[in-house]
Amino acid sequence: MCFPTYRQVGWLLARGYPLVKLINQIFNNNDDPLKGKQLPVLYSARDFGFYSLSGNVGTRFGHAVGWAMAKAYRNSDDIAIGFIGDGTTAEGSFHEALTFASVYKAPVILGITNNQWAISTFTGLATNQDTTFASKALSYGIPGLRVDGNDALAVYSVLEWAADRARHGHGATLIEFFTYRSGAHSTSDDPERYRPKDEASLWPLGDPIERLKQHLLANSEWSEERDDEIQKVLDKQVTESLKEAERIGVLGESKPDVREMFEGVFKEQDWRVKEQLKELGL
Repeated sequence: MCFPTYRQVGWLLARGYPLVKLINQIFNNNDDPLKGKQLPVLYSARDFGFYSLSGNVGTRFGHAVGWAMAKAYRNSDDIAIGFIGDGTTAEGSFHEALTFASVYKAPVILGITNNQWAISTFTGLATNQDTTFASKALSYGIPGLRVDGNDALAVYSVLEWAADRARHGHGATLIEFFTYRSGAHSTSDDPERYRPKDEASLWPLGDPIERLKQHLLANSEWSEERDDEIQKVLDKQVTESLKEAERIGVLGESKPDVREMFEGVFKEQDWRVKEQLKELGL
């Protein structure tokens, strides 16, 4: 089970989650699988092992550790993986989660995406620049690894090791994915106000997709022709899914029935919900 931030949508795509559902959720239209109860891009897909996103990313580790502990208690071989950003490591919820993960040997992988900027706050304000986020694991008695987050094969290798370790009852692993946020944090963010304009182009570890492509080309496992072909296929899938979602409706044109606002909130509707339904004539 993945306990993600808003940057792990690749998990859903890799597991075959329909692209049109992702777009419907962004539009909050009538076919939004979350029925308008969540902000755009804060996805949730339990059947795909994707726990509900939260704007408060500090909750990810605690939820991941708790879920993993419950599975271990039930003698299940399922494991959890949680993600936070570098800034969240300065919050109490980070340390609480590591305490429980260590004491109870929770079968969980705890990933820190260190892209060096917590919005506009430099990573050096979340930890001493003479050490790493991975080293925080040492005081909890669990392994702490730092990996080049822009190297797809290195990331795969480290995750495979941590997952195998968790499944064999050896407990949690903390992994720091050292990477870089080349663009803005959000559409309301202007990174040029707090870092050099050319910083992104000078980042030495490069683009992870391009690095993997060049590695495969060098080993004759890929070709420029196949790359062009798959790019066209993907562009077509995105365009067709977008058009399908637009036919249902974009934001404001189409939306879930107002009754959905009252569903899935309480197991049994209490008197306040019933009164509100009456006020709406439902």
